[in-house]
Amino acid sequence: MDLKLKSPESCKYDAVSLGEVMLRLDPGEGRIRTARSFRAWEGGGEYNVIRGLRKCFGLRTAVLTAFAENEVGYLMEDFIMQGGVDTSLIKWMKTDGIGRVCRNGLNFTERGFGIRGAVGCSDRANTAISKCRPEDFDFDYVFGTLGVRWLHTGGIYAALSEEASETVVAAIKTAKKYGTVVSYDLNYRPSMWSAIGGQQKAQEVNREIAKYVDVMIGNEEDFTACLGFQIEGNDANLKELNIEGYKKMINTAAKEYPNFKVVATTLRTVKTATVNDWKALCWADGEIYLSKAYDGLEIMDRVGGGDSFASGLVYGLMATGDPEKAVNYGAAHGALAMTTPGDTTMARKSEVEAIMGGAGARVKR
Repeated sequence: MDLKLKSPESCKYDAVSLGEVMLRLDPGEGRIRTARSFRAWEGGGEYNVIRGLRKCFGLRTAVLTAFAENEVGYLMEDFIMQGGVDTSLIKWMKTDGIGRVCRNGLNFTERGFGIRGAVGCSDRANTAISKCRPEDFDFDYVFGTLGVRWLHTGGIYAALSEEASETVVAAIKTAKKYGTVVSYDLNYRPSMWSAIGGQQKAQEVNREIAKYVDVMIGNEEDFTACLGFQIEGNDANLKELNIEGYKKMINTAAKEYPNFKVVATTLRTVKTATVNDWKALCWADGEIYLSKAYDGLEIMDRVGGGDSFASGLVYGLMATGDPEKAVNYGAAHGALAMTTPGDTTMARKSEVEAIMGGAGARVKR
C-alpha cells in the first residue's frame, strides 16, 4: 500500500476537512423535550475527524466550512479555535436578522442510557455551508499554493444540498490534481438525501465521488445504499462476523474503483445505549485486518465515535503506513472518545497508544 503522501515540508497543512460544523446543544443526562438548560459544543461529521487529528494526534489542520456572520457563527469559530484547528479558511456569509438568507446549523443531541437509545434532532436547513458553491472556495489556492497532505470529507455534507454535492466533487478533483490524499466517509443518512432525490441521488453522487477517493470509510449499509455493493449472508448483529463476505464485497468494489487503496469500517453490536461491542476492520492490498475487540465497552456518549475512529485511522496511515496499526489506532481512539461527552475527542495520543497496548482502567496518580 502506497498512499504517496506529500512531504510535511511542502505543505502548510497535514490535513483539512470540508463539511458543515453545527452548534450541538446537549441536555446532559436528561431529555431534549424536558430540558431547561443545554451544554453547548461544536460538532460535524467531517470536522470531528480533523479536530481529532489536531487535538489528539498533534497534526496541523484546518477546516473548510462556512458560517453566517452573526453571534452564533462567532461562537462556532471560538469553539473551533479552542480545538486548535485553523479557522482562516472559513467563509463568512452575510445574512439578515432571522436566517432567511442563510443561517448556522443546530444539532440537539441526547446521549441515551440503557434501553433508551441516543436521539438527534437537527435544525440545519438553509445553512451557510449548504448554500456554498464550488466558486465560493479557492481550492487551487488551498491545495496548490498552501499545500495539503490529506483531505477528509463525507456523505453527510454531500447530502445537504445540490450545491454541497457539487462542492465536494470540485474539492476532491482539485485535491487530487495537486497530489493530496483523499478520504471520504459515506455516512449514509436517508433523511438527508430524501429532499434531493433519495437513495438514487445518493448513489449518483457517491459513485462519482468514489472515483477520486483513496481511503473509503463506511459500514455495510453505507456501501449498499451509496455504492450499490452488499455482503451476501452477513449477520446483521455481527454475532458471527462474515470476514470472507466483507472481503469479497470490498474486492468487488476495488475492481470497480481501483483508486481505493484502503477501505475501513467500524463494527458495532449495540447491546444497550451504554454497552456496545466495538471493533473495526480495514482492507488494503486485498487483505483484511481486524482491530482489537472492545467487547462490553461502556459508553457515555456514542455520537462522534465513528468520526474518532476515522481520525485515528487517518493518523495511523499517515504516521506508520501500516493498515493493521492504523485500524487499531482508529478503534482505540473511537472507543476512548465515546467515554466522554460531546462529539469530539478528549483523548491524548499517549492514552490511545496505551489502550492499544492493553492498558487497564486503574486510577492514575
